[in-house]
Amino acid sequence: MTETEDVTGTREDSKVIDEALRLIDSGLSDLLHRELVSTDEVSDLLLDVRMLLTAAELAGEGGPIVEEAPVGA
Repeated sequence: MTETEDVTGTREDSKVIDEALRLIDSGLSDLLHRELVSTDEVSDLLLDVRMLLTAAELAGEGGPIVEEAPVGA
C-alpha cells in the first residue's frame, strides 16, 4: 500500500514539474526575440513558477490547492 502512495506522489510531482517546465518554456519563448526585458516581466515569470511549486508542495501535505490566474496574465 505504501508503494501505491509513493507512485501516486511521483506522478503528481511529475505533473507539477511538467507544468513548471511548460510555464518556463512559454515565458522564455515570449522573451526570446526581444533585446530588452523588464525586471517586472522576469519577476512575474519567476513568481508564477514559485506559486505553482508552492501549491504542489501544500497539496502534498494535504493542504488545499488554490488555482489562480498567473501573475503576468
